[in-house]
Amino acid sequence: MKAKVAVVTVSGKAYYLIVNELKKANVPFISLTPYEPIPLEIKVVITTEKERPHINHENILVYKDGMDMQALVNQTLQHIEGKDSYEQIVIGVDPGEVLGLAVLADGKVIRTGNCFGINETLNEIENIINSLKDIRASMIAVKVGDGIPEYKERLLKALDRKLPPNIVLESVGEAGTDRYISDSKHRRGLRDIVSAIKIARRNGQVYARREK
Repeated sequence: MKAKVAVVTVSGKAYYLIVNELKKANVPFISLTPYEPIPLEIKVVITTEKERPHINHENILVYKDGMDMQALVNQTLQHIEGKDSYEQIVIGVDPGEVLGLAVLADGKVIRTGNCFGINETLNEIENIINSLKDIRASMIAVKVGDGIPEYKERLLKALDRKLPPNIVLESVGEAGTDRYISDSKHRRGLRDIVSAIKIARRNGQVYARREK
């Protein structure tokens, strides 16, 4: 995929942090200094506050020390898609000893990963929700697969206590979500992620949120 993002900075620290996060999200990019021309195909530029005045582009995102890097990537993806807002953002969860996570924005996968316990999963989902605070979306949902009922119940109850009441929780049938994925250990993490993507794309049963 051709790069639509330019990282424009001579700051080593900023460059490392920005590039590291873009690579984790599989977002192609080019690297420029503030004094180089920006190619026409570039849709968004990421730079620092100090270098911002030297750059002429309609979509500029500014890196600041201590900022939420995932939130910066989320805004970058939104610019690439050319969207002011999303209809829905869904976090799919495949529960088990190794948990798969997938984040989909209007059906497009924007982030995946594995967690190795309920608490790690809860913290990761909370971090994802927090990173979306500057992203406009009509609905944000967390869909949990029901393949292992005890894991599903623990997760939904804990998510109900932890997440804001506007987040929709769903229990989703898992039948067939790992049908074509090998069960070998070295592919286990991949299998869980693929299952999480399929779970995110299915309609489930809405979990009744507790009164706040």
